[in-house]
Amino acid sequence: MPVKRTIPYSSGLLFITFTCHQWLPLIDIVNGYDIVYHWFDHLKNKGHFINGDIIMPNHVYALIGFVNTNQGINTIVGNGKRFMAYEIIHRLQQKGERELLQRLSNGIETKRKQNGK
Repeated sequence: MPVKRTIPYSSGLLFITFTCHQWLPLIDIVNGYDIVYHWFDHLKNKGHFINGDIIMPNHVYALIGFVNTNQGINTIVGNGKRFMAYEIIHRLQQKGERELLQRLSNGIETKRKQNGK
């Protein structure tokens, strides 16, 4: 289940962390470190700063300097996580990881499944 804390700021240096479902080492399984770096590149192209990061097999820590933006920081981070998740799923499909994909599918809440997640 996602844990969401509303970030009340429109800019600032923030510590962001997120984990893979059930702490599964999905980043490592798909060799997806580049996926996270791609998101960092996207942030930098939008004028934000990556001040530090640690990418582990199943979670990410990042110290990100967000510039003043009309888009909420929660939305920026949520979009990044979503697109990273899509790429991880794509790579799992390419690798034929059917059991793992089923496990991930089983972990989706009913309401989110109904919304096509």
